[in-house]
This record gives sequence, C-alpha cells and structure tokens, in this order.
Amino acid sequence: MTGQEMRRALTRIAHEILEHNGGAKELMLVGVRTRGVPLANRLAELVASFEGETVPVGTLDINLYRDDVHLRGPHPLETTDLPVPIDGWRVVLVDDVLFTGRTARAALDAVMDLGRPMNIQLAALIDRGHRELPIRADYVGKNIPSSLTEEIQVRLTEIDGKDGVVILPDGGTHEKSEAGR
Repeated sequence: MTGQEMRRALTRIAHEILEHNGGAKELMLVGVRTRGVPLANRLAELVASFEGETVPVGTLDINLYRDDVHLRGPHPLETTDLPVPIDGWRVVLVDDVLFTGRTARAALDAVMDLGRPMNIQLAALIDRGHRELPIRADYVGKNIPSSLTEEIQVRLTEIDGKDGVVILPDGGTHEKSEAGR
C-alpha cells in the first residue's frame, strides 16, 4: 500500500465514521500505541476538514492489559492520555493492523477501566484476518489476506519517515536482522 493509497483509505474511514455517528458530536478518537496514535490524529484532521469541528484525540497504552506478557516479556509502560473523561462519548479506537483481535480486546479492557463511553467502535487501517477472538473492526481501510508466517508492517511518516504498508514473507526476520533490531 502506498502513501497515497493510505490517505485514500483514511479519508474513506473518516467519512464512514461521520456517516455512522451522524457527525462529530460527542465523538472521540483514541489511538492505540504506537501506530494507532498518528492514525487517530490523521483521522481527526480529516474529520475537522469535513465537519469544521475539532474531535478530541486520546492515546491509549494497553501494555498492562496484554495477555502475552508471559510469551514476549514485559513491555515498557507508556502514557494513556485522554483529553476529556470518556463517560458518554462515542469512542473510536484506532489501530494500524487488526490480526488476532487480542490487541483490540486489551484496548477494550483499558477503555472500560477508564469510564463508561456511550459506545466503542474500532477502526483499523489493515485487517489481515486470522482472528482468535470474536472481534471485528467497524471501519477498515484495506483487507489484506495473509498467511500466519507473513508480517504486515504499517510505516508512518511520523514514526518511520515515510508512509506505506509492506508484507514481509518470512515474518520480517530478514529485514529485522538487516536493520539490527
């Protein structure tokens, strides 16, 4: 996926969010760290350009809610920052890739510990399938069927210096070894 294709997908998602919610009133976008945060900010900019209304954007750290700490080891904690209390808001969780559903489940748990929103929706730039939990995104930029051995990487200018989505056939081990990760 090129940067231009990403922009088109985010524009479509922003329109779908507004259509589904009847506008931007009582709407909050919450980016799941790390790559969901810049995507949420981009969606908020698009919503503002369409509606002329600023939508609050928050950031969510789910590390305390992950169920794979025993497999991956602990991740450093980052901040969760919500601009307003979420009680009564329509919250759209934004993430880069929806895969097994476990990150989305952790994000749901984290949001519910922060208050009682009117409802929670999920937006993902990429849905690659292989769900392990009964979770689906309300808004998807692109469905990319993949094998379990492949890795899908979303690259964002804010983090990686350029926009794009790439599929690594061997789970990214070749690229990771070259990058010294």
